[in-house]
Amino acid sequence: MLTQTVTTIPDAIVEGARQYPDKLVKVHSAIRPDTTTRADLYAESRRLAAGLIGLGVRPGDVVALQLPNWRECLAAHAGIWLAGAVVLPIVPSYGPAEVAFIARQSGARALILAREIRNRDAAGTLRAVAELPGLEHRILVGDPLPGTTPYTDLAATPAGDVAPAATDTGRRALLVYTSGTTAEPKGVQHSHAGMLGEIRAMDEMRGSSGDMTTLSVFPSGHIAGTLGILRVFCGGSATIAMDAWDPVAAARLIDEYSVTASGGAPIHLSGILDVAEREGLDLSSMTEYVTGAAGVAGSLIRRADGFGVGAFRCYGSSEHPTISSGLPTDPLDKRADTDGRICPGTEVRIVDEDGLDVETGCPGEIFTRGPELFRGYTDAGHTRAGMVDGWFRTGDIGRLDAQGYLTITDRKKDIIVRGGENISSKEVEDVLSSHPAVAEAAAIGAPDERYGERVCVFVVVNPGSQFGISDAAAHFAACGLARQKTPEHIVVVDELPRTASGKVQKHLLRAQLKATPIPN
Repeated sequence: MLTQTVTTIPDAIVEGARQYPDKLVKVHSAIRPDTTTRADLYAESRRLAAGLIGLGVRPGDVVALQLPNWRECLAAHAGIWLAGAVVLPIVPSYGPAEVAFIARQSGARALILAREIRNRDAAGTLRAVAELPGLEHRILVGDPLPGTTPYTDLAATPAGDVAPAATDTGRRALLVYTSGTTAEPKGVQHSHAGMLGEIRAMDEMRGSSGDMTTLSVFPSGHIAGTLGILRVFCGGSATIAMDAWDPVAAARLIDEYSVTASGGAPIHLSGILDVAEREGLDLSSMTEYVTGAAGVAGSLIRRADGFGVGAFRCYGSSEHPTISSGLPTDPLDKRADTDGRICPGTEVRIVDEDGLDVETGCPGEIFTRGPELFRGYTDAGHTRAGMVDGWFRTGDIGRLDAQGYLTITDRKKDIIVRGGENISSKEVEDVLSSHPAVAEAAAIGAPDERYGERVCVFVVVNPGSQFGISDAAAHFAACGLARQKTPEHIVVVDELPRTASGKVQKHLLRAQLKATPIPN
């Protein structure tokens, strides 16, 4: 558990290495498997920090990285922080166009890439960022390419007297990008105090034990994945990190290593249970499994309970990582049917359309504030729109019961949450509209038991044209977007329902989809 004297992430990393040098850190990967200790990983991160400083990276500079959960990814996070720079993790599934936008908008000074990731060569991303004037260094994990710096060279730099860079607790430490209601992702900024505040709140709520073994499945780039990496260095648990989701491997790892804690989207938990049931694996060591990031069916939590898994729901966002959380000791109905109690230090208001607090049990928009709340977006206009008198407008609808349990009932924000990934409807629509066959398009989330939602689009095609799944797949790939944003269900209509002012009435499309659901 973090002491109160630790006020910055670099100091937390040093303290964690001192307290828990022998903790297991295992990377499960078909490409770059690795087993090490926290002490060895810390030593590599110090050398990497020295290498970055040697390149000219200074405190406050943004260093972006797009890596799976490999050893290099873990060490890079810590190394960037030890150098006093800002960590900008990019979701591994993002394509060249998305990486280029984020690198440009963030003003990143350096970018760390994998030579090959998900069968995608780094050459395409390097071409996409070639003209960015502020991006001075391109660092590559794997076989080198012209104009790049090998990661191995930086990681071999003598650490010497490298010590945590002096920084202020309120200074920016993390920048993550999230899809919201606009086509362009928003840069979410977190301070050292905010990130450590999240760690402390979870330790206070759920407890912290040096005897735990955690299975980490969320990739870097998600706030959950980045917080998981921070815990690798400053928490007391042994860690097994997966570089790609594989339910068979996950279930077997839980059984083999007696994993005590994990978390993920509904698709992760259901996949683990399916494999355990098929192969007769023992999951009962997993006393804590937290799931969220998409609509969680109560039946899934109840099913997990039958395996002896202490599963429960949570609620949060990139801007406010954990707003509420259940506990494995909560009654089953509260774990299955609510999103838990408000976390220590966090305050929540449930308000009506006029911004007035509603009565207990009544639904309204969720406003939050607390020590781990983000310090604003990179775009000040987005920040002003998302904040009201110091309160963050989540855009989600929920209610608080008399026992203090929060339940999310609806979502104002026009996003699709697929397998824990936030997908901007407008981005999907903009890409669709650039196809010559498409006249108009509207994207919504189609309910799905495994993924929470899938991308469903209603399209109006131009006269004499046709547009189907294969056309969408080819077009989205050509535009360089992540695969999960590609429409999985297409409904061709004569026209889209609109208001008098011309706005598409998506609630009518959702009602149509509910009346005639698409088979999973």
